[in-house]
Amino acid sequence: MMRRLRKSLLWFFLTICVWLAFIAVSIWNYGVQDHAVKSDYAIVLGAAAYHKNPSPVLKERIDHALSLYKQGLVSKIIFTGGYGKGAPYAESEVAERYALRKGVKKEDILIETNSRSTVGNLIEARTLMNANGLSTAIIVSDPLHLKRASIIAKNLNIAAVTSPTPTSRYRSFKAQFKFLIREVYFYHYYLFTGR
Repeated sequence: MMRRLRKSLLWFFLTICVWLAFIAVSIWNYGVQDHAVKSDYAIVLGAAAYHKNPSPVLKERIDHALSLYKQGLVSKIIFTGGYGKGAPYAESEVAERYALRKGVKKEDILIETNSRSTVGNLIEARTLMNANGLSTAIIVSDPLHLKRASIIAKNLNIAAVTSPTPTSRYRSFKAQFKFLIREVYFYHYYLFTGR
């Protein structure tokens, strides 16, 4: 009896390990592909801001959206992200200021200041999309963030493709591995909770 139980637990553990490895590989493989096509707008997923300045991670995302804008792949940019704890400026406000300094027209920028998560980013982006008659999007973020973002967008009925930042602040193996483990966790968290 105990031997059978141990064997069953071992198989269960191995199955879980194989599943987690499969999800990690799929997140990695999805993130290295650029699906960008001509769309109405880019959705830049939020990341930390340091007072009036974007964090290195947010800056990479903004710069990539600006590249898509200058190439003519999008005509507008939606910056997402609300206020961090005690922050005087929302992530999206910081991103907007940065983009304006880089030559993006004010009328080509939309922002929301309410969201605090990837799900929130995309819900708020959908609201802006509906209010402004925009129908297609390119979601911009770090490579390992995009598989989860694409699933959330699909569930929210946002017609979107994804485009990873070609450079990332997560360059070392250690940093990428930490981000990947985090994404595996949040991937399952979203599947089970919808948040």
